[in-house]
Amino acid sequence: MIRLLLADDEELIRVALAALLGLEPDVEVVAEAADGPSAVAAALAHRPDVAVVDLEMPGLTGIQVAAELSRALPGCAVVLLTGHGRPAHLRQALTAGARGFLPKGAPGGALADVIRRVRAGGRYVDPALAADALTLPDCPLTPRELETLRLAELGAPVAVIARRAHLSSGTVRNYLAAAVQKLGASDRAEAIRRARENGWL
Repeated sequence: MIRLLLADDEELIRVALAALLGLEPDVEVVAEAADGPSAVAAALAHRPDVAVVDLEMPGLTGIQVAAELSRALPGCAVVLLTGHGRPAHLRQALTAGARGFLPKGAPGGALADVIRRVRAGGRYVDPALAADALTLPDCPLTPRELETLRLAELGAPVAVIARRAHLSSGTVRNYLAAAVQKLGASDRAEAIRRARENGWL
């Protein structure tokens, strides 16, 4: 039997998946979770073979859960489910240690097949998302420009960003202006949005 953890903050989806997968002769749902931290706790308590985790959950995202389980419970393969997967998420998920990446709109039997595949040591990535990920542009920003943009994303003023990054305020302004220009954005907020959409932040 494949011992399975299901984590999704939407109860209706979680219950439906549990019922659907419960019909499989070789799958047993041993735990459910409604947020990221409880998904990690349930995985550590129940030690499932596979964790099916929603990409966007409160507390910790599915990618953060995958990274934590990859470190703390390497025998548990993580499959991420997404309602609106972006190619950048795919790259981040695989880097975090996820073994599968599947849209929520996939056919019912596909998830059970993916669970079996990752349990056997394989990987599965939705072909459409994989094709899109291959066409992602490389990040045009330098590491310092990314760092200042990441700090700006938290809403910190230039003086605070400068203190945290150990830079002068003028240098921070220059990095932020360069990031806005390189991303073809009209302002800092748009630059942050574009960088996030491309998976660079």
